[in-house]
Amino acid sequence: MKNTKKLAALTLGAVMTVSMVSSVSAAKEVKSIDDLAGATIGVQLGTTGDLAASDYEAEGATVERYNKGSEAIQALLAGQVDCVIIDSQPAAKFVENAEGLKILDDPFVEEEYAICLKKDNEELLDKMNGALKELKEDGTIDSIMSNYIGDEIGQTPYESPEDTDRSNGTLVMATNAEFEPYEYHEGDAIVGIDVDIAQAICDKLGYELKIEDMEFDAILAAVQSGKADFGAAGMTVTEDRKESVNFTDTYANASQVIIVKE
Repeated sequence: MKNTKKLAALTLGAVMTVSMVSSVSAAKEVKSIDDLAGATIGVQLGTTGDLAASDYEAEGATVERYNKGSEAIQALLAGQVDCVIIDSQPAAKFVENAEGLKILDDPFVEEEYAICLKKDNEELLDKMNGALKELKEDGTIDSIMSNYIGDEIGQTPYESPEDTDRSNGTLVMATNAEFEPYEYHEGDAIVGIDVDIAQAICDKLGYELKIEDMEFDAILAAVQSGKADFGAAGMTVTEDRKESVNFTDTYANASQVIIVKE
């Protein structure tokens, strides 16, 4: 989902963009990736869609950056951007819930999701990879995915084993709960694929799980500083990010896609 290097160069312009409603009036029809040059593109600040879209600025594109994907979608509906680039699963939810939108057929960027941890936390990394391996092998990961994506939504909810030992303490998960179905608000609770996977890992390792919701571009800093033990937020594995954090084995394949008006 999300990338950080190069964002320092974008921050000044992004601050103004995310602090007010954009006044840009979009005017270009986007039918394919080839049409992004010269288009006004809406993205969520800090995502891989943001970084990839920024490459088109040299070709005359204008990139409008928003703190939330939903804000980018509202800008598209209002005619303030020509398209929105965002992760495929949240894109499907946005299109499902808003009339007059569609996803272009060709993916924009293919990617993999994993959990990020502080560079020197090798012990926890090894433990989490071991838990992920077991959860993949026993079908838990597939079951969690099926509960949120596909034809069995809501039919296979994850439940912690009754005899779970949580004597090892608490692990703090940093996330951005604006990314359905991976993490989102349901009433007062934060739920989703990443939440259930994190809970299943904590159950395996004997920890309580505490979730801290924050802006997406604050997650890596929270992990690096030790304010959070790990980050899980549809986090894309990239070479840039590997310079500042470690990643677990991947648990999902995904893609960035382009949303346009029908």
